[in-house]
Amino acid sequence: MKALNIVPLSYSLEALEPVISRKIMELHHDKHYVAYVNGANAALEKPEKNREVMRDFSFNYNGAKIHEIFFANMREVRENNLPSGKILEAINLNFGSFENFQKEFSLAATSVEGSGWAVLWKDTENNLTVGQLEKHNLLGLNGMTPILVLDVWEHAYYLDYLNNRAEYVKQWWQVVNWDDVEQRS
Repeated sequence: MKALNIVPLSYSLEALEPVISRKIMELHHDKHYVAYVNGANAALEKPEKNREVMRDFSFNYNGAKIHEIFFANMREVRENNLPSGKILEAINLNFGSFENFQKEFSLAATSVEGSGWAVLWKDTENNLTVGQLEKHNLLGLNGMTPILVLDVWEHAYYLDYLNNRAEYVKQWWQVVNWDDVEQRS
């Protein structure tokens, strides 16, 4: 397997303010994400194929890959930031309305126990499903592709929102990059 490369953000560290601060983005992208990439690469360099190496590699590799989706799923703050086109059609078809989808996704995000992710999955028949990931070792669900992810590990929001995960989730909708979500769908 090839070593991972660090993917730079497509926007400045402060582009998501005031929803997500520069300090959080710097910590999240330049420290946590980079650590996942480096951890996956370090695990690849170990010649032995024991269970600990594979667990370490899986955790770091999936952590790096899901963070790449997370960062690409965001752009600068937009008021009334709503999906349109094919992704809105798919959301309406699968959830009845954008409002229903937003409630279900937000509930998934706020109810993750401990560290994890809220995920909008697309299956092989293009059906959309909301789910959760605990940590990020389970990224590869059979036949499911993550198209929208929200990091609800404390490092993603604590400096800005303290223990108010619900407010972080509520504000995050202003920075969702619906163009990226549609491209993944």
